Amino acid sequence: MALLEVDDIHVYYDKIQALKGVSLSVDEGKIVTLVGGNGAGKSTTLKTISGLLHPRKGQVRLDGRVLSTMKAHEIATIGLRQVPEGRRIFARLTVRENLDMGAFSRNDRGGIAADKEKMTTMFPRLKERWTQIAGTLSGGEQQMLAMARALMGRPRAMLLDEPSMGLAPLLVEQIFSTIRDINAQGVTILLVEQNALLALGIADVGYVMESGRIILSGRGADLLDDERVQHAYLG
Repeated sequence: MALLEVDDIHVYYDKIQALKGVSLSVDEGKIVTLVGGNGAGKSTTLKTISGLLHPRKGQVRLDGRVLSTMKAHEIATIGLRQVPEGRRIFARLTVRENLDMGAFSRNDRGGIAADKEKMTTMFPRLKERWTQIAGTLSGGEQQMLAMARALMGRPRAMLLDEPSMGLAPLLVEQIFSTIRDINAQGVTILLVEQNALLALGIADVGYVMESGRIILSGRGADLLDDERVQHAYLG
């Protein structure tokens, strides 16, 4: 059953139409990936889902609840968290303070403390950097922190925007392994990623986007074998 539904959304930047009737669904407990070239509309889709942008037409729904008219901070409190492109951690705060910010909508102190401990188990490097200013972390450490911060909200679904960007291959493998682990814990994932090989390799379902439209969809494994996808995105 679909937890997250995007139904025929049309999104504009002033007079320029960025999304032209995008529809997709993400079943609960699954990993769904959205691949495509630069400027295809992938990040715009995620920003629209999370409430940073609003569609002129169409709807976004989480478990049947319409999100399209809600503000981003309201959406974050009801079970949907985004890990943005470029990490966007709070650079002047410590690692611990960033995790506290991730729990802004919660007031269960015991649960928050337990979840912070859980994050240091999932991301051991964060425990080593606990009181370090987040802006001084490496790119990989910042990506781990951004993911941990999102998890502090106990989301039902996470939106991940280009988590491998700018990272060394070994770190990319670690990040994708962590994405699998997060999903195995019951968190539904919608992943935007330019590394189509890795993204489709872990996805239950994939969507291919081009010029603001979904042009192809199917099982991740099937898309990996599709000649059009191989030619356009896998070299």
